[in-house]
Amino acid sequence: MDKVMVYYHKNTDTMDIWFGNPEDEYICEEAGEGIILKKNKQGQVIGIEKLYVAKTLGIKQPLPVEVVVA
Repeated sequence: MDKVMVYYHKNTDTMDIWFGNPEDEYICEEAGEGIILKKNKQGQVIGIEKLYVAKTLGIKQPLPVEVVVA
């Protein structure tokens, strides 16, 4: 994949950042508080999920838009 994709999900207040093919996700691993690494079968990190985005940024309610950057 030659681009980075960013998705914000306002219903769950999470953000996914993919620099690999999302369909290749095989396993997830918690890397720290609110950070999840998404890996393929070879163990390479192909994406990152950030939990509690609005809370982390100090926003009182979920962000009002869905963001996709490709």
